[in-house]
Amino acid sequence: MMSDGALSQDEIDALLAGVDSSSMSGLGALGGGAPTATMSAPSGAAFDRGALERFFASTTNALSANLAALTGASVTLVGPQVDSFNRDSFLGQLPDMVTVITANYTSGFPGEHLFILPEQSARSIASLMTKEDDIQLDEMAMSVIGEVVSQMVGTQITSMTDKTGNKSIVAASPAAANVPKATAALPAGDFAVMSYNIDLGDGSPHQMWEILGASPAMDISNGLTGGSQAPAAAQGGGMQNMGMQNMGMGMQNMGMQNMGMGMPMQGMGMQGMGMPGMGMGGMPSHLGPTNVQPVQFPNLMQPRLGAHEAGNIGLIMDVSMEMTVELGRTRKLIKEILGMGEGTIIELDKLAGEPVDILVNHKLIAKGEVVVIDENFGVRVTEIVSPMERINDMGYN
Repeated sequence: MMSDGALSQDEIDALLAGVDSSSMSGLGALGGGAPTATMSAPSGAAFDRGALERFFASTTNALSANLAALTGASVTLVGPQVDSFNRDSFLGQLPDMVTVITANYTSGFPGEHLFILPEQSARSIASLMTKEDDIQLDEMAMSVIGEVVSQMVGTQITSMTDKTGNKSIVAASPAAANVPKATAALPAGDFAVMSYNIDLGDGSPHQMWEILGASPAMDISNGLTGGSQAPAAAQGGGMQNMGMQNMGMGMQNMGMQNMGMGMPMQGMGMQGMGMPGMGMGGMPSHLGPTNVQPVQFPNLMQPRLGAHEAGNIGLIMDVSMEMTVELGRTRKLIKEILGMGEGTIIELDKLAGEPVDILVNHKLIAKGEVVVIDENFGVRVTEIVSPMERINDMGYN
């Protein structure tokens, strides 16, 4: 079809984002207009779609429960369907405005990881969280949606750690933004897309897409299936998967069986060097049992300060430290915090008349009771926390 020279809004957005509009097939002809067909996903991705689909489907019940707890609504997450897309083909699936929440994996299976919601779906979730109608997708709403995704990612990482054995999986704190779809920062090349349907109990259909870059998609699927490309953190302490099963001193595979020194070095032992039992690649059959003894450690004792150490403490006597008195603590859901206003009463975990905590640099050192000195509050120390309790509080609470 011949163009009249006008650009569609999608192509304008793409040009502003630095995207080559000539590659945006499926986004409408140059004369304008919405796309009329859904593009099919390209093939050839290296990840195992079935493994990803089975894993992420196994987490949907937990994710639904998390969303229900955060929003106070009956939420059901269905799916996902896993496909492979590139940027051009995936943009054809999206509405004009989307909320993008980036939560890249920083370790374990490092790489791109993000969620995309249609603008209206993001608005509905933020409205349920804040109990506000007609909410605007401002900074506060983006923070709320980021917290929702943070809870979802945490649930997924817990399950992923259990199923892959990789205990180093960490994701960056989610960052959310509402943008035109053409400006969304999608992974390069082919990437994995998990498509979910969400029922928020409002009678409207909602969608969510979870996206993995090619590298984390391949690493995660291999970790789930035990493939050869699984990250080293998920493998055993041995080096078998690195093709290093046989690193014996014999060096047979290097053509060094006989070095002309009268020491045939076949096998893994070093018998020719007068060192029986020193094999590195499996124990020789002629070795006897190994004598294993438990390690003996001295008892730990509290150190006593000598004159030299006491003198050194004098050097820091003029250093100031922050001392605070804690009346009590409590935990609240985000929706409860957002709903607070003037006159709200917050119930703490301390009973009336119970001693308050005295902290130095946020570490508990004593307990006391609140008193009034003239017109000021004060605290009378009633108990000094024992050194052992202080040590445990500093390092292991």
